[in-house]
Amino acid sequence: MRTVTVADLQRDVVHYLELAEEEDILILENGKPVGLLRGFADEDDLFDYQLESDPRFLERVKRARAQFREGQGIRLEDVKSELFRLENER
Repeated sequence: MRTVTVADLQRDVVHYLELAEEEDILILENGKPVGLLRGFADEDDLFDYQLESDPRFLERVKRARAQFREGQGIRLEDVKSELFRLENER
């Protein structure tokens, strides 16, 4: 993670927006963190960020994990095996 001061960010915001497409940038004021700049290379990046931050989605993931621990889930390996089997039947 790169860091930048508020003053430097204000002087060259476009540069830091471009850098933020590759990595998050921690914004400092008087040596203390005050923000985070996260760039999006495309709309998919924005969608992923919104999804990861959505409390409804996070709750659904939590429930799914609990169901899996209780034996109610489907292992990824089983899904892959089933898809492989179906492909080979064609």
